[in-house]
Amino acid sequence: MKTIIDILSDKLSAAFMNCGYLGKLGCVTISDRPDLCQFQCNGAFAGAKLYKKSPALIANEIVRELNNEEIIKSINVEGTGFINIDISDDFILSYVQNILDDEFLGIPQSENQEVIFLDYGGPNVAKPLHIGHLRSAIIGESLKQIVKATGRKTISDVHLGDWGLQIGLVIAELEERYCRISDDILITADELNEIYPYASKKSKEDKDFKVKAQNITAELQKGNPTYLALWKEITKISTNDIKSNYKLLNVDFDLWYGESDAQKYVDNLVELLNNKHLLEKSMGAMVVNVSQEDDKTVIPPVIIKKSDDSNIYATTDLATIIQRQKDFSPDEIWYIVDSRQSLHFTQVFRCAKKANIVSNGTKLLHLGFGTMNGDDGKPYKTRDGGVMKLYDFYNVVYKAVYERVISSTYSENDRKEDISQKISLAAIKFGDLINHRMKDYIFDLDKFIASEGKTGTFLLYTVARINSILKKASYGNKIAFDKVIYTDIERELLIRLALNGEVFIKAYNEKAPNIICENAYQIASLFSKFYTENHIIDESDYNKKIAWLNICVATKTILLKHFEVIGFEAVELM
Repeated sequence: MKTIIDILSDKLSAAFMNCGYLGKLGCVTISDRPDLCQFQCNGAFAGAKLYKKSPALIANEIVRELNNEEIIKSINVEGTGFINIDISDDFILSYVQNILDDEFLGIPQSENQEVIFLDYGGPNVAKPLHIGHLRSAIIGESLKQIVKATGRKTISDVHLGDWGLQIGLVIAELEERYCRISDDILITADELNEIYPYASKKSKEDKDFKVKAQNITAELQKGNPTYLALWKEITKISTNDIKSNYKLLNVDFDLWYGESDAQKYVDNLVELLNNKHLLEKSMGAMVVNVSQEDDKTVIPPVIIKKSDDSNIYATTDLATIIQRQKDFSPDEIWYIVDSRQSLHFTQVFRCAKKANIVSNGTKLLHLGFGTMNGDDGKPYKTRDGGVMKLYDFYNVVYKAVYERVISSTYSENDRKEDISQKISLAAIKFGDLINHRMKDYIFDLDKFIASEGKTGTFLLYTVARINSILKKASYGNKIAFDKVIYTDIERELLIRLALNGEVFIKAYNEKAPNIICENAYQIASLFSKFYTENHIIDESDYNKKIAWLNICVATKTILLKHFEVIGFEAVELM
């Protein structure tokens, strides 16, 4: 389904060509002056430079060409050559109707079946998920839904950190606590979450313990059966705990692969780099030079093997790319990882391209993000200054929401726990995603759970209000728009709904979930104004009442698509 912008651009481009100008000059955009018009075309200015004519002269030619165009209500020249456009009410209504009849809600579908591989999450086995894992999970899940909405295939991978010294530290501590490793040792997730930070701190103070952990790590990676069996058990217990935490956030992954799954490709990587004469020795380590002549800052070589022949993150990441190419052949791989890792990904991507691990046509993207901070502007922590567990953070929000719910007059009195869970998730996700992913933001609990303002709760309340209206009116979801728009606020709201396709394509192109959040808020705000200005249930004019109920259904339908992408569910009644 073509977007309104595409339809109007086609009309303007044809008009430019009919007048003897380049068709590309007919590009239409949403007006940046909605008080003057709905859409605009500024092609006359570029045309003036090409054809040595005044922009006003060219613009007036185009306007005359389009004066009788059926879908255009009015078109005129403003200022020195701006072409201002308003579309007809008939076209607005029929277009919104087509969106609702379209299974994709007017979102243009990709003509090619690209496969987008999304790497987000990145938790470490035997460690609890903490607040630092929040943004990767929320942003990654939303980007996945945006990709799906545009008709592309997604594959998501949590990419567990399950292979390295942290495992050796945990096993070393288990050996010291239980004297020996045997099948009758019962380990819990809580115990694992306590053991790692304890063992990590211990290794910094006790050199013998650190050496022991390093030796265990080496033995594990050589295939020691006892350590392998324990590693598998640790991974199983920890992964189940991690999954339960992600479930609270409505986040899931197609693949639960870890760094260990890529280990069998490390030798392939080294062989490939050797065959291409890319490996060099530097201070005992094996490295690949990835600097370029046009670099404005120093890009160090990427280390493939340390001086002790061990692997580092770059080694594993490159081996993982080989694995993903072999198993899935993705067109693009997106890494949703803290923006502070940008240098690492620059090195890895350059090495992958230089070694032809991926073809020139395969895109490797690092989609970084900022931090969620407390009132002090520093990364959010517990009251005593420690790193807050993700589960504890969720509970802080849930408890605050639940207190408000039980003291309110919510309609579904027997489902207050469920309502509280949905509001909590909406507050967390919308509060995060409304910010551009690259920006830091301050988590303000009272602000995020407020029922008014730019919040997830306000969005939930909007849909619940629509549900209440439709229930009182005994009105279903099958609608057929008439040819009349009765008020200006209706027109404004319908145009916003009609631009659904443009919003989703822009969000995909810019890899920016905040665009979806902002549009959802604008829709909800316009609906609130529409609801305030019109007494829908009590309206005596039957045709007007049906038109307004249709707008209610359309608004709800498109808002629910936004909720799906942001990653939370609606509350039936509030």
